[in-house]
Amino acid sequence: MAPPILVLRDIHLTFGGTPLLEGAEFSVSAGDRLCLVGRNGSGKSTLLKIAAGMIEADKGDRFVQPGATLRYLPQEPIFSGHRSSLDYVEAELQPGDDPYRARYLLEQLGLTGEEDIANLSGGEARRCALARALAPSPDILLLDEPTNHLDLPTIEWLEAELTSTRSAQVLISHDRRFLQDLSQATVWLSLGRTHRLDRGFGAFEEWRDDMLEREDRERHKLDRKIASETEWLRKGVTARRKRNQGRLRALGGLREQRRSQRSHGGTVKMTASDPTISGKLVVECESVTKSYGDKAIVKDFSTRILRGDRIGIVGPNGAGKTTLLNLLTGVLAADEGRIRRGANLEMITIDQKRETLDTAMTLQSALVGGPGDFVSVGGESRHVVSYMKDFLFSPEQAGTAVSALSGGERGRLLLARALARPANLLVLDEPTNDLDLETLDLLQELLADFPGTVLLVSHDRDFLDRVVVSTIAYEGRGNWIEYAGGYSDMLMQRGRDLETTSSVKRRAGRPVEPQVKAPRVASTAKARLSFKEKHALETLPRRIAELGAEIERLKKVMADPGLYSRDAKAFAGAVAALAAAETGLAVAEDEWFVLELRREEVDGA
Repeated sequence: MAPPILVLRDIHLTFGGTPLLEGAEFSVSAGDRLCLVGRNGSGKSTLLKIAAGMIEADKGDRFVQPGATLRYLPQEPIFSGHRSSLDYVEAELQPGDDPYRARYLLEQLGLTGEEDIANLSGGEARRCALARALAPSPDILLLDEPTNHLDLPTIEWLEAELTSTRSAQVLISHDRRFLQDLSQATVWLSLGRTHRLDRGFGAFEEWRDDMLEREDRERHKLDRKIASETEWLRKGVTARRKRNQGRLRALGGLREQRRSQRSHGGTVKMTASDPTISGKLVVECESVTKSYGDKAIVKDFSTRILRGDRIGIVGPNGAGKTTLLNLLTGVLAADEGRIRRGANLEMITIDQKRETLDTAMTLQSALVGGPGDFVSVGGESRHVVSYMKDFLFSPEQAGTAVSALSGGERGRLLLARALARPANLLVLDEPTNDLDLETLDLLQELLADFPGTVLLVSHDRDFLDRVVVSTIAYEGRGNWIEYAGGYSDMLMQRGRDLETTSSVKRRAGRPVEPQVKAPRVASTAKARLSFKEKHALETLPRRIAELGAEIERLKKVMADPGLYSRDAKAFAGAVAALAAAETGLAVAEDEWFVLELRREEVDGA
C-alpha cells in the first residue's frame, strides 16, 4: 500500500457550543479518490479547509508529504484582485507547471480567458475556479461541491477529466451519480467523527444504514441496562455492602456514558399541504416560439402536460431552460404559438438563486412571513419551532439571520416555506443545490407521492432518473424535444455520445450547437424487423412476466424472519437469485423497450 501524502489525525474543532469535530481523521495516498459525505452542517467543508491548511484545528495533527502539491476548490471562490479569467487561473501556476494548460482548460470549459472576472455568472465562476484548481496538475485535489452551477455536459466532462488525472482527490458533492462514478473510498463524517469505507459511494448508503442500526441496538441495550439498574436502586442500597456501592457507581458510569452519546439527529419530515385538485389539463403548448433579438430560445415547441405529470427540463447553461419554464407557467408570453393553461392551478416556485428569501429576515420571520410564533401549514396553525424541527433546524436557530445560513440550510428553508402552502403545481428550478443526501431522499419521496404536477429543472442525473416521468431536452438552435422517462432513458433514445458537444466545447465564446443524431433505436437502415427481432418481441413479454413472478416468490422467501438462522446457505442463495432475477428483468425490459420503438419506427416508415 502506498504511503499517505496527506494525513489528518484526531482533529478537534469547536466554534462555541457543541464541538463540530471530535477526533475526525482521514488519509490520502497517491491516486486515491475519496468522497467525503455527511449532513449539511456536519463539518465537511470545515474538515476540507483544515486539510487544505486554511483553518487550524484546536487539536490534532495535519501532515503533508514534503514536496507534495495541493489545490483546493472552495464552494465560494474569491476572485478579487484579478482582471480576467486567464489572469485568475494563471495566478495558481508554479514554476515548472505547463503554461498552456490554463488556457486549454478554460477553452474546454467554454471560456476564452478574456472574461471580466467581476462580471462572471455563477456557472462561469465555477468553471473558472475549476480551471484554476486543475491547471497545476497537483498531487492532491480537494474539491468542495465542484458540480454546483454546472450544466450536465460540463459535469460529464469534469468526470472524464478527473478520471484521467493522476491527482489524488477528495470530493464533497450532493450529486450521487458524480460520486458513484468517481469515488473509490468513502469517508462519512457524523457527530464530529469520521468513518471510512474502502469502497465507492455506491456501497455507502447500505453500509451507513447497517452502522446506524447497530448503534441503535447498542443504545437500546444500554437503555435497558440503565432501566434495570435504576429499578434495583429504587429497591434500596445497603450502604454497608461495598459490592452494592460499586454497583451504584457503575450505574452512574452508565448514565454518564448515555449522556455523552450524541444523537445522529432526526430526519427531515416533508409533507405537502393538501391542495385544491387542478383540472386534468395543466399546460398545453402548440408551436410556441420565443426569441431574444436574433436568437431563438424556444422554436416551434409543442407539448401537453396533464395533472400528475412530473416533467424534467435539461440542457446546457444558457440554453433557455428557465425561459421555457417561464413560458409554461405564464411568467413570459410567447412570441408565436398558443399556450393554454388548466383551471384551478395553485403554483409554488422554488428558484435556484434563492432570490425569494429576504436575507435580512430571521429564520423564524421568513417562515411565519413576519412577526409571530405560528405558521399556517395546510390551513392548520403550528408553532414555528415545531415546524422548524421537521426540517432539521434547532430551536436556537429561530433568531438566526437568513444571511448567516449555509446554502443547504437556505434550501431547506425554501422547501419549508413552499410546502407550508397548498399547491397543485410545483415549479422547481435547481432545487437540489446544496441539499444533503438525506434531504434529497425525502424530497424525492415527496415528489413521487405528490398528487399534483411537478416541473423540474435539474442537473442532478440521479435525481431526475428517480423523479420524472418524461424529460424535455435541449437539441440546439431553440429546439426542445420531449422523451419518455428520466435522464438515462433520454440518453438511450438520443444516443449516449450526444452530450459531448456542448457548452464545454466552445471557442471564442460562441456555443457550438449539438448535432442532433437520430436515436439508436429509431434507425431506418433496415426496412423491416429481422426474424430474431420479431421472435424477441413475441417472447420477451412472457420472459418479463416470469421474472416478475420469480422476484415476488424470492421476496416472500426472504421475508421469513427465521430463514437466516435456520439455513444461512438458503438465505444467501435467495439473495443471489433475487439479484440475478432483478438484473435479468431490467435487461429484458430495456431490450423490449428498444425493440418496441424499433417496431413502431418500421411500421410508420
